[in-house]
Amino acid sequence: MKKLVLILSLAQGFSGLAQNDAKAESLLNEVSQKIKTYKNISLDFKYELNNISENINQETRGDVVIQGEKYKLNVLGITRIYNGKTLYTISPEDEEVTISSDNTDEEGTITPSKMLSFYEDGYTYKMDIIQNVRGRKIQYVKLNPIDTNSEIKNILLGIDATTKHIYNLIENGKNGTKTTLTVNSFKTDEPISKTLFTFDESKYSDYFINKID
Repeated sequence: MKKLVLILSLAQGFSGLAQNDAKAESLLNEVSQKIKTYKNISLDFKYELNNISENINQETRGDVVIQGEKYKLNVLGITRIYNGKTLYTISPEDEEVTISSDNTDEEGTITPSKMLSFYEDGYTYKMDIIQNVRGRKIQYVKLNPIDTNSEIKNILLGIDATTKHIYNLIENGKNGTKTTLTVNSFKTDEPISKTLFTFDESKYSDYFINKID
């Protein structure tokens, strides 16, 4: 889950940036400021995990609705609901609901509520290549972790030059693993149910409820 949720966002900036990096800083700040104007964001995405040496090639799809710190994420058959205080992880296959006040799976995890802002800490960055993707101009920004002990080699963040929305994120691990998240649908300020981020325990009376302190 860590790899999946470590996916979509940008950078505030660091002092002492080179001149070329000033352009990356300006672009990332523009994307970040635009994202903050939305009441909510709904994403449909494709998630790919590849490691040639380990013969790993996985692909799945998912969706997430984000409103402030709250979110509802569906992926790999699991639903995760975070109401701002409590995280509910619902696994129909295991018939289990895990309830926790912790909104992370492990240290360093980027949660869905931070998908669009993870880059604001811990990275240096610079402009990278521009690609034409089905008629869309995608500008990539390369992020390098400041922590030399990080498992991440670098991250390429693709930004639609017209909409200033994130198109995709490519994470290259030091172990040869490449994780790619591509946004298929980016919707904002959609009407959402008032109970979207509410867990109804009565619907899961047959499930094992695992409460973690």
